Amino acid sequence: MVATGDIEAARQRLKGAIYETPCPHSQTLSAISGANCFVKLENLQMTGSFKERGAANLLMQLGAEAKARGVAAASAGNHGLAVAFHAARLGMAAVIVMPEWAPLVKVASSRRYGAEVILWGANYDEAYGHARELANQRGLTFVHPFDDARVVAGQGTLGLELLEQRPDLDAVVVPVGGGGLAAGVALAIKSLRPAVRVIGVQADALPGMKRALETGTRVTLPPASTIADGIAVRQVGELTLSLAARWVDEVVTVTEEELANAVLLLLEIEKTVVEGAGAAPLAALLNRKLGLAGRNVVLVLSGGNIDVTMIARIIERGLVKDGRLVRLDVILRDQPGALARLTALIAAERGNIVRIEHDRAFSRRAEIGETEVELTLETTGRKQIDAIKQRLVEAGYRVDEPRA
Repeated sequence: MVATGDIEAARQRLKGAIYETPCPHSQTLSAISGANCFVKLENLQMTGSFKERGAANLLMQLGAEAKARGVAAASAGNHGLAVAFHAARLGMAAVIVMPEWAPLVKVASSRRYGAEVILWGANYDEAYGHARELANQRGLTFVHPFDDARVVAGQGTLGLELLEQRPDLDAVVVPVGGGGLAAGVALAIKSLRPAVRVIGVQADALPGMKRALETGTRVTLPPASTIADGIAVRQVGELTLSLAARWVDEVVTVTEEELANAVLLLLEIEKTVVEGAGAAPLAALLNRKLGLAGRNVVLVLSGGNIDVTMIARIIERGLVKDGRLVRLDVILRDQPGALARLTALIAAERGNIVRIEHDRAFSRRAEIGETEVELTLETTGRKQIDAIKQRLVEAGYRVDEPRA
């Protein structure tokens, strides 16, 4: 098991090796959520996530012989980045196995740090199995992403930082994948401040820790996709489950749309880029009844390694959920000037058309002599969408708003 002393020793060991990230107050997020909200910016670590804490703490405790042989790791991305970077810093060779779908930014960065990166398998579990095999074949030390006391202790240093940065802390909301971060932070904080609540957040698609805590067993979930790839873990660890069962107060889940909207809000409000997993705490605070109104709450933004193409998709999904991007299907007479009159009505309500498509042949709604027009509009929100729809209906158009 991991004790508070292990976390305190890890903090001393890691001084100068990792960045003590800031934890600023967010006035806007506080106003939106009703809590007094702070954000722990772990996306500012050198490799872009909290994973450096655990990886560095483990690597720095290896003996000379193990360092000479090198290390292996399996990762959805962030853990591999952290191992690659700190192995290079300590003069060790590293082999990182990632799933074939791992974000390109994480693959490229790991290779840039000098690691041998192998893409293997359709999911983390397959990559994990292959990494274990390689470690045995080559005599490498396997660096587990979460189920190792040294890794958990390293992640727990974040909790000690929070107690110093926010001594009036009431609650911490933290992403949960395999459970290393949540377990370490909960142990560090609640050992010293038992009244502080620690709330874990998972994606609805892969609620491994939530199920494990409910059943008392390390259930293995079927494969599933989520934009929170950093916490897409099908089975939590033995060590992390035992620690979470003792120290974590509650684990909740959030939907893909809620994650996307949280990424978008952090881009717009905090001017900070986070990946889906990093946005999970904000998604939970805004969409779940956590009982934190008026309390001092820290959201752990665990990482910021996200592909630009994924950002574009997340922004689009977030805009749709937020009511700032909408699709309307409108039936109108197929005659000269009909489209001009339609667009004039939309312009009168200050809607901005970003895409428009005609469909005469394949529409199932349009009669002979009619055409279906599919419009994608930028709006300021639900109120403006309803105003546009009402004006079009009053003008005699048949309007449908397909749900995303």
